[in-house]
Amino acid sequence: MTAVVRTSGLVKTFGEVTACAGIDLTVRRGEIVALLGPSGSGKSTLLRHLNGLARPDSGEVEVLGVDVVGAKGPALRALRRRVGVVFQQFNLVGRLTVMENVLNGALGRVRGPRYGIVTWPKSVRAEAFEHLDRVGLADRAYQRAGSLSGGQQQRVAIARALLQQPELVLADEPVASLDPETAASVMDLLVRVCGEDGITMVCTLHQIELALEWTRRVVGLRLGEIRLDEPTELLDAVRLRGLYLSNPVTVP
Repeated sequence: MTAVVRTSGLVKTFGEVTACAGIDLTVRRGEIVALLGPSGSGKSTLLRHLNGLARPDSGEVEVLGVDVVGAKGPALRALRRRVGVVFQQFNLVGRLTVMENVLNGALGRVRGPRYGIVTWPKSVRAEAFEHLDRVGLADRAYQRAGSLSGGQQQRVAIARALLQQPELVLADEPVASLDPETAASVMDLLVRVCGEDGITMVCTLHQIELALEWTRRVVGLRLGEIRLDEPTELLDAVRLRGLYLSNPVTVP
């Protein structure tokens, strides 16, 4: 299968802190991968390298066949149009309607500025409404985004990412701010729509149970190093909890 993500010898430091200590990672098309580990393990830093939001001190980063380290200007923007991002804090414009927020996902593939829903092409509006229906919020399309619950706002963010027509989705702690029941429903939705559309997903998590339930492969990090990389079906909570202990599990 084609590699969608490939890092080799990825090193990133912040002063005396090493966030990524020579990370080698390959993610193939269609995989649903969790980056799991305690705070400060390097998982979010690694994720930020995959769409050029961070630059490594050394090493290689290739995403969708593009050298991310060397990509600048138009080449980097073209790559980012192919990579959807779901953030922990949703990053919606609260004063805009749900539909307007979702339509922003298509900004990379339309020309010129857009002022209001009616200025978008009819086909894009129909597509946005379809994605809202998929995430169960078609009836909230014209409601102000800021009036929604946290779980509903994250569903809007997922619809926005889908409208981007991404080949890869990067989800950075997408359910960390949600209660357990809502977190499970949002993870179920995110994994389901990525599977339906054949989208590869790399997701940072710190909840062991969610990683075991919803992802197909777990890459465990600690102190900037990969300590575990296995299919989820071969793992259990006891092994994964080792990532959070002073003497963590290591790759055999």
